Order: sequence, then C-alpha cells, then structure tokens
Amino acid sequence: MSKQGKRNQFWSGMIDGSPFLLVLVPFGMLFGVVGTEAGLNLAQVMGFTALVIAGAAQFATVQLLVDDAPTIIAILTGLAVNVRMAMYSASLAPYLGNAPLWKRALAGYLMVDQVFALTVPKYEAEPELTINQRYRYYFGTMVLVAPAWYAATLFGAVLGQTIPPEYALDFALPITFLALVAPALKTLAHVAAAVTSVIVALALASLPFNIGLLIAAFAAMIVGARVELALQGRAAS
Repeated sequence: MSKQGKRNQFWSGMIDGSPFLLVLVPFGMLFGVVGTEAGLNLAQVMGFTALVIAGAAQFATVQLLVDDAPTIIAILTGLAVNVRMAMYSASLAPYLGNAPLWKRALAGYLMVDQVFALTVPKYEAEPELTINQRYRYYFGTMVLVAPAWYAATLFGAVLGQTIPPEYALDFALPITFLALVAPALKTLAHVAAAVTSVIVALALASLPFNIGLLIAAFAAMIVGARVELALQGRAAS
C-alpha cells in the first residue's frame, strides 16, 4: 500500500465527515449552555463531554441530574442511550478487529453515530481496502468532528449565557438523529425496531425520570431481533 493511498483514505474520511459540523457545532454549544445552567462548572462540563463524547447520552444524563433523579437512574439512562455503540462496535469488528490494541481503543473512544454512518457503507462498498486504509478513513472522519465538538462545548459553556433564546440551538438534536437514522432503515427489522421504540416511548412518556426511554430501547431491540430471526427462518425454509 502506497503512502499516497494512505493519505487519500484519510482525506476522504475528513471530507466525508465535514458536513456533520453543521449540526454538531450548535449541538455542542447547546450542551455547554445546558451543562452550565444545570450547575456544572467549566471543568465538569468539559470533562463530561471529553469522557462521554456522546451528545444524546450527555443531555439525557444532565437532565435527569437536574430533575434530582437517583444517580443509578441517570447512569442507566446514559448507558441505555449509548447501548447502540456496542452494536456499532460489533458491526465494525470484522473490518477493524485485527488491529493493535491501542488503535482499537482509540477507535472505540471515537465511536460516534457519524463515524458508524460513514464507515460501514464505505467498507461494504470497498472490500479491497486494507485494515490500515480502513483505519485511515475512520480517523479521518473524526479529525475535524472531535475537536469541533470540544471547542463548541467550551464556547457554549463560557459564553452560552449570552446566546439569545431565539437562536433555538436545540434544533440540532432532532436533525442529527433524523439524518442518521433515516438512511439506516434498510430492512423490515430496522423499521420494526424504530416503530416500536417510538410507540413505547410515547406510551410511557408519563413515567418519571425518563424510565420509559429505557423500556422503549430494550423493547425495540427485542422486536428488531425477533423480526430479523423470523425473516432468516422464512428465507431458509
């Protein structure tokens, strides 16, 4: 593999990941604002965003802490929101699993929805890529996204109080997930899981501490798995 080929994959990943900045920057700013309004100091906000590096889980956990939810509920909610990362990792293991431990650990830390949305289609479309080329592309997708996420959070935490409410930065959360989820609904199992999660979450919206979201997440996984097994059984028969 030539050095030029390595550079091409890295730059390709950077270019493919750059459009996500349009939603991640305001999203990060919003978390900085929410974190400081929740009573976290600057170090706590930045520690949170650097260690968790998962916006949806961060928002859910902070909101529960603001609502004086039990700590265990806040932790379980954050884990439930992020359980999809385990499924992402399982999907990427066949492509990236033979690398050194340090490289896999760094990839695990940088695993976010945007990376998964870009890398799996890339690897499927170009099976001839070597493992080093795959990692070059993987890290390229995050070379702009990760620093922008940290910087936007810092900006929101420091200057968030001066941002006028009419800017409505909370638009970033639904737009980000719609852009990621919609293209991923490729099979009946995917659609069944998505529909189940929506129905259960709405039906249990009145439960305290967002417990309904935990139940909805597990119900969606069960339904999706059952539908997938049924489809496989039908195909085999």
